[in-house]
Amino acid sequence: MYVGALELDLLLGDVGSIKQKRSVVRPVVAELKRYGVAVAEAGHLDLHRRALIGVAAVGADAAHVGEVLDHCERLVAAHPEFQVLSARTRWLGPHDD
Repeated sequence: MYVGALELDLLLGDVGSIKQKRSVVRPVVAELKRYGVAVAEAGHLDLHRRALIGVAAVGADAAHVGEVLDHCERLVAAHPEFQVLSARTRWLGPHDD
């Protein structure tokens, strides 16, 4: 079993409040869930122009998990209302204790 976790640190465009931020982030989180991953807004909750989205995928094949996470990163990066400041992937595999 392989577990991949993707952390996306985002800068939001013209957002003036936490309420506006939620209206921009929530649809993207819902869109990512359709790809069979676990996803949540996981950080920068009190900042209206920043968001941290966490995405996790589990599979029997590391290459497949990597492809799913890469697809998720590209999907978020394609949204014009976001600028991806950083994307970090972490792995847990069969040889980890």
